[in-house]
Amino acid sequence: MEMPGDINILVSMVNMKLRDGGYASPEDLCLSEGWDADEFKSRMSDGGFVYMPEVNQFR
Repeated sequence: MEMPGDINILVSMVNMKLRDGGYASPEDLCLSEGWDADEFKSRMSDGGFVYMPEVNQFR
């Protein structure tokens, strides 16, 4: 699956998948979706989102 272009859609989708999809980390999600982890991290960072491991989501 291709990453959504809109950062707000991306973060919403990622948080839903992290919560409901049973992924232990964003890296697991990237591997499953076939996304480049470095590109994903860069997009999230550029959008102002930070991964919070204690709640397994981006804020």
